[in-house]
Amino acid sequence: MHNHKRILITGGAGFLGSHLCDRLMDDGNDLLCLDNFFTGSKQNIRHLIGKPNFELIRHDLVNPIFLEVDEIYNLACPASPIHYQYNPVKTVKTSVMGAINMLGLAKRVKAKILQASTSEVYGNPTIHPQKEDYWGNVNTIGIRSCYDEGKRCAETIFFDYHRQNKVNIRVVRIFNTYGPRMHPNDGRVVSNFIVQALANKDITVYGDGSQTRSFCYVDDMIEGMIRMMKGPDDFIGPVNLGNPRESSILELAEMIIRLTGSKSKIVFNPLPQDDPLQRQPDNTLAKEKLQWEPSIDIEQGLKKTIEYFRGALADF
Repeated sequence: MHNHKRILITGGAGFLGSHLCDRLMDDGNDLLCLDNFFTGSKQNIRHLIGKPNFELIRHDLVNPIFLEVDEIYNLACPASPIHYQYNPVKTVKTSVMGAINMLGLAKRVKAKILQASTSEVYGNPTIHPQKEDYWGNVNTIGIRSCYDEGKRCAETIFFDYHRQNKVNIRVVRIFNTYGPRMHPNDGRVVSNFIVQALANKDITVYGDGSQTRSFCYVDDMIEGMIRMMKGPDDFIGPVNLGNPRESSILELAEMIIRLTGSKSKIVFNPLPQDDPLQRQPDNTLAKEKLQWEPSIDIEQGLKKTIEYFRGALADF
């Protein structure tokens, strides 16, 4: 009896999706990688194309698709403010219609399905650090709402499909993740700072740089997602996945300047609208239920990411 599975990864050519493809391929599974290349890139999965157990499907999740699979990882959605605000209507459709279409598929073929949700469901949190039972503090009509509310609605539909149709679901809330294959122009703080530092340009810090983020290296994140998918059926989440160690934005900028040997100077700009001042996961549940916690410290992870960007920027 073979135990490898047919696994569908939506958004499989994206930053997280492509790392998940690598890891699931290494485990000997048959992979269907689905992407519409809105923010994903063929470059991220080029090394997998042509392998016998890898299939690439260009498709937009807003439209249904009929496939036979055992498991679904639903990652499709632009995840950085620059990308999701570029076409906010599309962002909501991808989150909501995408979830509905994938849950319909899971229900039909009896597949287990994992939703990549986000710490953004907590909005600008009034509770610190954030636990899974916190309902969040979200602006329903702001410029970030298309993403925050789209992802919140997707969680709602997942739980309704589970209660109403007994679909086997898993929900993970992903906190800031970084690593190789991040999009150089995604406007996220790690990629921004590295790109600026490598070009010896001024590094832009918003506010006074005292706002904090918790950064999780991509390999740790993928490990958490896979453990959640393999975990017991009575633990469906939501569960926070992220690094509880906080770094201030200013600390991060200084560390990146040091690690790149850059001549960049730090300049300060005003804070954008609805930008959360603190983001930190409470990881208690992931530790207890999945025996998961991040193992790669920020300096180690940044070195690998910087190395990737040195090569990638030469190709751009």
